[in-house]
Formats: sequence, C-alpha cells, structure tokens
Amino acid sequence: MTRGNQREKARAKNLEKAAKTKTKNTMSGNEFAREKERVAAIMQEKQKKGPRRKHLRYDFREKKIVWVRSTGSDLPFL
Repeated sequence: MTRGNQREKARAKNLEKAAKTKTKNTMSGNEFAREKERVAAIMQEKQKKGPRRKHLRYDFREKKIVWVRSTGSDLPFL
C-alpha cells in the first residue's frame, strides 16, 4: 500500500510546526538571574507555609466524613 503524497505533506507540516516552537532562552543573563531569584522567593514562601493537603475528617455535628484542607501540623496520625 502506498500513502501517496500524505507522508510528504505531514513531514512539511511538522517542519513548519517545529520552526514555530521556541528553541532557546531569549533572556539576557541579568534578566534570567532576576527571574530565577523571583521564582526561588515564591517557592520559599510556599515552603514556609507548609504542605497544604486535603484529608478526611469525621464531622461530629453533621455526622458525616468531610474533606478538610489543612497544613501539615494538624493532620491526624494514621
């Protein structure tokens, strides 16, 4: 079975698609360093807040199990 022109059309389409994608970093060294520090500061803030998890807890008032968002400090020991 031959595919005719389909393979060459697909190859040309993929070449155009690859040409449009960003290939390397366009920031200067100073811009890159500032961006890296900004992202690091955001991550440090997140780490200070601690893990944010959802866990199951029994609600005695409503008499059912509910999902609760919490920091790591008040998680039940399992």
